Amino acid sequence: MLKIFALCGGYLELARESMIRDAPAARWTVPIECFLIVHPRGRLLFDTGLHCETMTNMLGRYGEERARRFGVHSRAGDDVVSQLARLGLTPADVSFVANSHWHFDHCGGNEFFPEATILVQKCEMDAARSPEVLAQGTYRPSPRDFEHALRYRPIDGEHDVFGDGTVVLFPTYGHTPGHQSLRARAGRETLVFTADACYTRENMDRQVLPTVVWDETEMAHSLRRLRELRDEQGARTLYGHDPEQWTTLPHAPAALG
Repeated sequence: MLKIFALCGGYLELARESMIRDAPAARWTVPIECFLIVHPRGRLLFDTGLHCETMTNMLGRYGEERARRFGVHSRAGDDVVSQLARLGLTPADVSFVANSHWHFDHCGGNEFFPEATILVQKCEMDAARSPEVLAQGTYRPSPRDFEHALRYRPIDGEHDVFGDGTVVLFPTYGHTPGHQSLRARAGRETLVFTADACYTRENMDRQVLPTVVWDETEMAHSLRRLRELRDEQGARTLYGHDPEQWTTLPHAPAALG
């Protein structure tokens, strides 16, 4: 039986219409969500959130443009290393890290996991290191978050992490070239962690995309697939940055369910 914990990876203030493209212009603060899955064969951390330096030096770490677009409302303890400590764990206790993608709020803490195997879609890794892709300006990862001497393992498509079907990464391309989501089977319940393939419940309910998109056709397809998992297969869905849902979830050290 799996145990699953919701970990806070920080809080960002940003334009609401960037996440729900037809929303009126407004600012809101969203959670950066990470999840720890404890399996009999090891522990998997899904996303590593914001780097702790963003709390004190967003401008120095990411530059003027991002510092202007994003406000950081993280407090002490709102980072994955501190969150793991709530469970009596350190990064060395994590067997696997899976990055949904390489935007700065999803892989900022990667450097703290040198002993873990880090699972990333190969097409995401290739795009992040491709001068041709980066020149288009649509996909803008921050190399300082992921270019470390870490144990990266590129995966291609669906990947069964522990080999028993309980924890599976699967492609949800579109937000970035190689975005992936996660599904986990805990007893009779299936949970789906969408990450940025679906920011909020509203995105899924109304099938509305954000403005931060690599490929709209691919992202719309991924969003439909996630909605089928929820509405037709009954999966419990954890949206990537949904402030309302986040307030209803038990947070570490309490288990998710």
